[in-house]
Amino acid sequence: MQSNVVMAALGLGSNMGDTKSYIEAAISALSAFEGIEVVGRSSDYRTPPWGPVPQDDYRNCCVTVKTHLSPKRLLEACLGIEKQLGRVRDERWGPRTIDIDVLLYGETRVEDDVLSVPHPRMMERAFVLVPLAEIWPNALIGGGLTVAGALEKCPDKNGISKL
Repeated sequence: MQSNVVMAALGLGSNMGDTKSYIEAAISALSAFEGIEVVGRSSDYRTPPWGPVPQDDYRNCCVTVKTHLSPKRLLEACLGIEKQLGRVRDERWGPRTIDIDVLLYGETRVEDDVLSVPHPRMMERAFVLVPLAEIWPNALIGGGLTVAGALEKCPDKNGISKL
C-alpha cells in the first residue's frame, strides 16, 4: 500500500435496470471503502453505446477520488463493487449493470496484464472525457495533453446529453 495520497479519476457507466440507482450505489460503495475518499462527481450524461454490441444508451459519470491505495488495489476495489452490484462479465463491450474504470492515477503510468493507466482508450471516448472535463479538466493524460485538450480533439461527441 502506498503511504502518500494520490488523486485518481474513475469512470462509471450503467445501461441495465435502474441506471441512476446503480451509479449512486457504486459511488456510495466507493465512499465507504477504506482508503478511498470521493472528492468530486460530474453530472450524469446519457451517452450512446460504444462498440459492436447493440444495446441501450448508457448513463455515465466520473468521480475523482483521493486514495492511498495502489493502482491495482484501487482496481480491485472497483471490480469488487461491480460484483456486489451484479456485474456479469460475459460479453466484451456488452450491456452492464455497472462499470467502474480506473482512468487516471495521478500522473502515474501503469501498463501490465491487468491494468493500463491512463486508460488506453479514454482519449477517443467522449463519454469519458465530457464528464471528466467537468470535474478535472487540467488533469494530464499523457504527452502533455490535458483532459480538456483531449476532449477538443475527440471526434465522437454527438449524442451525449447531460441528464
